[in-house]
Amino acid sequence: MKKLILGLILAIFTALPAFAADPVQGIWKTQVDDGAYAYIDIQVCGTTLCGVITRTFNSSGEYQSENIGRQLVWNMSPNGSGRYSGGTIWQPSTDKEFKSKMVLNGDILKVSGCVAFICKKQTWTRVQ
Repeated sequence: MKKLILGLILAIFTALPAFAADPVQGIWKTQVDDGAYAYIDIQVCGTTLCGVITRTFNSSGEYQSENIGRQLVWNMSPNGSGRYSGGTIWQPSTDKEFKSKMVLNGDILKVSGCVAFICKKQTWTRVQ
């Protein structure tokens, strides 16, 4: 019985970090790209992080893009110290997927990625 209880306690404490909120979770505003920007909701998806487009804006204000609800970031793994890698970020304006990494510093998220020899960078800001 003692072994069962000890095993249960150990399992609970081992699983706690998996349920802890990652500091990058939340809503992020992208930089303007091709005249528009978006709000991205970054959350834990299994063992990695993903981000979904929740709102879109252009020079006229908020509009209903066909990309709302579409995943923009996936398979991003936390490496500690605000660094993330191994993920993919989709760029709607070019319909290209970039192997990506992210660096979090407070309410600033620097995202960068490359496809072949083409590399791009953006700085996102936390909305909430």
